[in-house]
Amino acid sequence: MKSMRSLKIYVIDDMATSRGLITQALDEIGLTNYETAADPKAAYEAIVKSPVHLVLSDFNMPGLSGLQLLEYLRRTPATKNVGFILITGKPSPQIVADAQRLKLNNMIKKPFTAAAMRQCIEAVTGPLGA
Repeated sequence: MKSMRSLKIYVIDDMATSRGLITQALDEIGLTNYETAADPKAAYEAIVKSPVHLVLSDFNMPGLSGLQLLEYLRRTPATKNVGFILITGKPSPQIVADAQRLKLNNMIKKPFTAAAMRQCIEAVTGPLGA
């Protein structure tokens, strides 16, 4: 069981509104140890320098998609085992197949509730303790 305070999360979404909805759900769950980024390339560099337990990333972003970010993280020794949840509005069969190939930990479809986000995170981290 991972303590909610010790779980380090990185939220990446190019849209401020979407980042806000994700962090609002995290706050409702009680997960407050997170950082956010709009630029997936900058987020990758930050995560490599200071690895986190879990990445919550949008799929559709300019420059680097969520799956491309996952591929970069999996190829980097310091981040190859980081938990990764992809957030997407339309999980096509191709996205799902590519995600499985890249060893995606979980996926959540927009729109989501805080309860659904908690379930999604716990499927990756195990039950969240206080």
